[in-house]
Amino acid sequence: MAKTAFIFPGQGTQYCGMGKDFFETFQTAREVYTTAGEAVGLDVGELCFTPNESLDITEYTQIAMLATEVAILKVLEEKGVQADCAAGLSLGEYGALAAAGVMELPELFWLIRCRGIFMQEACPVGGAMAAVLGLEAGQVGRICEETTGVVSVANDNCPGQLVITGEARAVETACGKMLAAGAKKCIPLNVSGPFHSVLLAEAGRRLMAELEGISVHAPRIPYLCNVEADYVTDSARIRELLARQVSSAVRWREIMERMLGDGVDTFVEIGPGRTLAGFLRRMSRDVRVFNVAKVEDLDAVLKALAI
Repeated sequence: MAKTAFIFPGQGTQYCGMGKDFFETFQTAREVYTTAGEAVGLDVGELCFTPNESLDITEYTQIAMLATEVAILKVLEEKGVQADCAAGLSLGEYGALAAAGVMELPELFWLIRCRGIFMQEACPVGGAMAAVLGLEAGQVGRICEETTGVVSVANDNCPGQLVITGEARAVETACGKMLAAGAKKCIPLNVSGPFHSVLLAEAGRRLMAELEGISVHAPRIPYLCNVEADYVTDSARIRELLARQVSSAVRWREIMERMLGDGVDTFVEIGPGRTLAGFLRRMSRDVRVFNVAKVEDLDAVLKALAI
């Protein structure tokens, strides 16, 4: 039986003007941006649509990305596009929570705003991240473990593409070892901190304090979490895993392998960029992958799905 998954990208794909055509075309999308703004005390539409320097600062990027993803999601749902399961990469996991109805939108937006602030404030001086191309996950993990200092896998995106994170000197040393071991490239990332490393554990603790005051509902569709690459249904576990996610590796390759193994044959990437679609095409050529970032993309999906 055919299955459809909604998947949501993380930060790094944001751009000025993202979601603007949905905002201008659909009342549903406008209502999402209004809800997000009221929840966090910011003009989220202005943040997304007007040229500014804040959009690339983590504490603002996260609310802007999530509002855009949810605005597009709600329009898709309004048009009759439904998913059998959902997942998201890093902050994109919060888009999956929206698709699964795990939290009310005002609380979800408040939570992602807190996450962005806590991560920004927890970032130590001297942190770094780097993309590693051409090595298997096991090799990358072993080299990180053998390297002095704090360095670990941040993202296992797809076969042959991982991201490492940690102290700048340790990341640089590990990159040298990986190139010597046969990596095609190690590319330093232009990020503001060592995300998904133990160096951000304090951000996770602060996020847990916020989560304890938020109502969490049972998912209405299955969603897979980043930390365990598995389905989560228990509300207490959802809180725990979201708090841990800030300082834990994103197991995206395993999440996609699980979905493919469970019979998902249609993926709809919701939000700016085509990053997740690119990862998927390196894993399987036998699935349909759509990206919805603009209204014209929506029209193409509706036609392809005969809705």
